Amino acid sequence: MTTGHHVLDERSRDFYIQTLTVLNEAGLPYLLGGAYALARYTGIERHTKDLDLFTRPEDAPRVLDALRRAGYSTHTAFPHWLGKAHQGDDFVDIIYSSANGVGTVDDEWFERATADEVFGVPVHLVPVEELLWHKAYVCERERFDGADVAHLIRAKAEDIAWGRLVQRFGPHWQLLFAHVMMFGFVYPGESHRIPEKFMQGMLSRLTSHDNLNPPPGKVCLGTLLSREQYLPDVERWGYADARETQGYMQPQDITTWTAAIGQPDPTPPQEDV
Repeated sequence: MTTGHHVLDERSRDFYIQTLTVLNEAGLPYLLGGAYALARYTGIERHTKDLDLFTRPEDAPRVLDALRRAGYSTHTAFPHWLGKAHQGDDFVDIIYSSANGVGTVDDEWFERATADEVFGVPVHLVPVEELLWHKAYVCERERFDGADVAHLIRAKAEDIAWGRLVQRFGPHWQLLFAHVMMFGFVYPGESHRIPEKFMQGMLSRLTSHDNLNPPPGKVCLGTLLSREQYLPDVERWGYADARETQGYMQPQDITTWTAAIGQPDPTPPQEDV
């Protein structure tokens, strides 16, 4: 694998092994995502101080409780998508949706998961389609996952279930098409790897105004891509926030998520119980 600038230290490795083992022994449903799923799919290895584990919203409390009973400090960082468990400086992110509320984990994630082994521990990886789906929306000023999306397509173009991917994006198909177009720019000699049927379907939608299906009213979908960069649109220029109008987030969740801009990861006033 290609190794990034950071080398995983032994303490963090032991922490990850312990975490995966705890959940495996408890028989709890989770999928490994983040940097380690990306590494398995693309060969690009990046070591971080956290482990991204995905589970259904209804299973997240049980996962956090199992880790708490194993000696971790746990809390719900953002109720609409994220819980955390940690020991010292090492964290586990328990993810049950995306930060914009669009990508809720459901049964299909588990039905399509890939069996693998990480750090010698058997795991199931987030499916490549869901990994790409989540990353496509990360377009913040300080973080843009477009390169990860391009690398996933480069590595797995022939294996991606493109029809299912289109279904995942649903009304946001233009975002998927934008990433595919960027892939063609980044890898000009590999555009042929994108299925012709997919490209024809996207181009047909793009040229047919009947298929654009814009939401009613003056709406900004930019808030689905960045929680900060489109605030002027909704706070000053009269655009409705698509996160609320399309039912992805509740107003209180938007307020909490916005207030956390520029802040370090929240630490709990007390442990969840």
